[in-house]
Amino acid sequence: MENASKALIVAGAIFLSILIISLGIYIFNQASEVTKSSNLSEIEVLQFNEKYTSYEGENVRGSEVNTLLTRIVQNNVGNQDDKSKQVNVTVQVNDANWQSGTKPSGAITSLSSKALTGKTYRVSCDLDEKTGLVSNITIAD
Repeated sequence: MENASKALIVAGAIFLSILIISLGIYIFNQASEVTKSSNLSEIEVLQFNEKYTSYEGENVRGSEVNTLLTRIVQNNVGNQDDKSKQVNVTVQVNDANWQSGTKPSGAITSLSSKALTGKTYRVSCDLDEKTGLVSNITIAD
């Protein structure tokens, strides 16, 4: 009878050990999934940035600037919940070189005016130091 009692105690201790180890592995896996989803891989960062850096340069036509602005609006509307993916716009253009209306500013979600298609502009992209994503685009004449 004494051996059966000790066998049950040992079996219970083994079962409890397996349960604790399983719980630890489950918690570790849950925590690692959270960190994976919050950090973008290098490829994802490059793909995100390529949408904007392809327009970067000195003599960017007005039609290309308008396409860029449309892409920014689509991105900002699609990522309203994720502030790290919001792209701000700074327009430093003489009023005579821009269509009438309010020039885009900040994290735009709609367009009230666009660049003149017959003009050329200088477009530059600034990256966020923490995420590596494009965070601000400056359009100047």
